Amino acid sequence: MVTDPIADFLTRIRNAQMARHRIVEIPASNVKKRMTEILYEKGYILKYKFEDDNKQGLIKIALKYDASSKEPAIRSLERVSRPGLRQYAKPNEISRVQNGLGIAIVSTSKGVMTDKEARVQNVGGEVLCYIY
Repeated sequence: MVTDPIADFLTRIRNAQMARHRIVEIPASNVKKRMTEILYEKGYILKYKFEDDNKQGLIKIALKYDASSKEPAIRSLERVSRPGLRQYAKPNEISRVQNGLGIAIVSTSKGVMTDKEARVQNVGGEVLCYIY
């Protein structure tokens, strides 16, 4: 049993990139599905597919690498809020990741979104992770 599914999601992606895998499979949940969609929208992954296996489902993610240097598109995945210490922020307190080059994924009352979207909609929430 996994006590922190979001940390497991980030760790699976991090480990797959270090091993230079093309595809990683992750057990699905609604939050993880939305995080995957955000990673795709922001250009950190090539593509993704949600599969139903009559249980909780699977997320298949095709990882993105630089063509010439073979470096992963995601340089860092960092869990911010964790089960033992939740991190909440108001819209004006959400810190900018790498001076705006990265993104923070925030769970708000209006759904899971990036830090920039949260500032535009003027909603705060739990800061899940930083990606750059």
